[in-house]
Amino acid sequence: MADLTALVVGAGPAGLAAAEVLSEAGIAVTVLDRMPSPARKLLMAGRGGLNITHTEPLEAFLARFGAARGRLEPAIRDFPPDAVRAWCEELGQPTFAGTSGRVFPEAMKAAPLLRAWLARLAERGVNLLARHQWTGWDQSGALLFDRPGEAPLRLTPDSALLAMGGASWPRLGSDGSWAPILAARGVAKAPFAPANCGILIDWSPHLRDRFAGTPLKRIAITFGGRTVRGEAMITAHGLEGGAVYALSAAIRDAVAAHGEARITLDLRPDLPADEVARRMDAPRRGQSLSNHLRRQLALAPAAIALLREGEGGVKALALRVTGVSGLDRAISSAGGIRWEEIGEDYAVNRIPGLFAAGEMLDWEAPTGGYLLTACLATGRAAARGMLRAMGR
Repeated sequence: MADLTALVVGAGPAGLAAAEVLSEAGIAVTVLDRMPSPARKLLMAGRGGLNITHTEPLEAFLARFGAARGRLEPAIRDFPPDAVRAWCEELGQPTFAGTSGRVFPEAMKAAPLLRAWLARLAERGVNLLARHQWTGWDQSGALLFDRPGEAPLRLTPDSALLAMGGASWPRLGSDGSWAPILAARGVAKAPFAPANCGILIDWSPHLRDRFAGTPLKRIAITFGGRTVRGEAMITAHGLEGGAVYALSAAIRDAVAAHGEARITLDLRPDLPADEVARRMDAPRRGQSLSNHLRRQLALAPAAIALLREGEGGVKALALRVTGVSGLDRAISSAGGIRWEEIGEDYAVNRIPGLFAAGEMLDWEAPTGGYLLTACLATGRAAARGMLRAMGR
């Protein structure tokens, strides 16, 4: 029997995970990507420490995927967080868990893990082609790829996987350019929306000019009955950071429904309200309010300035949110190919021989290792679907 061939379009985590499974099964795999080098978004995400997964119990982990849990669960159960860590170990990249439960490679950065991963794929004969932009199909059904300085490439594999990402960080490769190609074949997509993104607040010129770029440490943010403790960063247009990203999906949906949203900041979540009140009632002895807040509550100048931007006080400062940052600044995106278009094996129902995985699909999750774990898991699940379709 002639060697079976598979194409993987997209050299991010989902695509590379699929290539690994396919090549291990003896399939001749070619991975094509429109960017000059693979996994550029993974490398960018890992600059401050690559968060690959999380140690929380699997049931809690799965709950982070919201409405998409039912579709993602089989793939994640087949490649759960413990398996992600074991896979890293096999690549010579041991991991550790931080106090938050987030898991990182001991090297912290993404580059060593990616180098080891690409070396494994090369040893298995995986062919990686950079600067190849997928443009659709020709009349005979061959997949077409534009490439610089050469005629378009026509390929007719036994099976093909699309793992081209969502629409966030488009300069790194995931620009959603695949959407109109699939739409022309009748494949329905939920609209893209920013996820794990900053929020927009109409700051006063004083706060914007003086404190943009200033971190807010040990705060808590409440929205929709949920409170998240952590850090944030004041930007010229609002707030970014982990505590913000955790609530951004709910805030995004509220703004879309009502035109605005209101969040509540606790600037000293480690102190009970009565203790804050007691300290604030201490004699000022001629001090300004700013100095009093600084001395009694150890508030930083940026936190003190925030008190003039909203309503309420140190323990419950209400701020009006007018929107969320766009896809160009979002860590990830919501939306993508609707689940009714995807079979249980990750096949695209309307297009025989085509599969899809990763952030192309309609799901979202918070930061904390959930995004990367789900991309790896869906890539592997789609590869298994491809193997079954090819009789392997």
